[in-house]
Amino acid sequence: MHDTLRGCLWMTGAIASFTVMAIAGRAVSLDLDTFEIMLFRSIIGVAIVVSVAGLAGRLGDITRRRMGTHFVRNIFHFSGQNLWFYSITAIPLAQVFALEFTSPFWVMVLSALILSERLTPNRVAAALVGFIGILIVTRPSPETAHIGQLTAALAAIGFAGSAVFTRLLTRTENITCILFWLTVMQALFGLICAGIDGDITLPSTASMPWVALIAFTGLVAHFCLTTALSLAPATVVMPIDFARLPVIALVGVMLYAEPLDPLVLVGALVIFGANYANIWFETRKRV
Repeated sequence: MHDTLRGCLWMTGAIASFTVMAIAGRAVSLDLDTFEIMLFRSIIGVAIVVSVAGLAGRLGDITRRRMGTHFVRNIFHFSGQNLWFYSITAIPLAQVFALEFTSPFWVMVLSALILSERLTPNRVAAALVGFIGILIVTRPSPETAHIGQLTAALAAIGFAGSAVFTRLLTRTENITCILFWLTVMQALFGLICAGIDGDITLPSTASMPWVALIAFTGLVAHFCLTTALSLAPATVVMPIDFARLPVIALVGVMLYAEPLDPLVLVGALVIFGANYANIWFETRKRV
């Protein structure tokens, strides 16, 4: 019970971090494009990872054994993160977070293709129900379609690919090594993409704190989420993670005067329910 409570507390830290990162991303998007955000965020991230690893005596954990896997993993993550940063400026935050919850369904598909994991009937059913949730959230039609909905959905695929290759890396590498190459490679990707037109805008004095906040909350969010899952069952952690949606919906209403769309919440609940049912079934099957 003690570990479960601690896991829930770590999960609230992840929710707070993801929410703050969305607010900071919107604030800095007025000055920087998504590639520039990723460049400067990753440079700060490298400094944070190296400093913490150095203080903890873990710099020796950084290896170059699986650079190809690191590269593919970070291409997925870089693509997903850029699409996510664009999406939070293009459509209501609640829609972005709702579509982000579809990532586990794409993990199922990619795990079957890349990790040779079996695509069981309950996983297929969960994916189909999740797709219904996507249709409720987006309600695609010529009148309501928006590029931000597409980029948010594609961001979920990017995050799913990152998760699958992270699972491959954790078989031989630890979190210090994974985070180091995450920040280093994404700084290089950001430099190439932001500088391809020969014009990289430096953060202004007003934007720099927001960029630093994005870097910090991004690392903290994933650390909190990983720690929560190590302490408490996924069947406990997942319902708490769903609190991200009503939290960000309220943030959108209070800070950006975004309309509170009940169908977005309904669709997100369908997506969450499919996710949770699949996790519950998988957990019961192992017992």
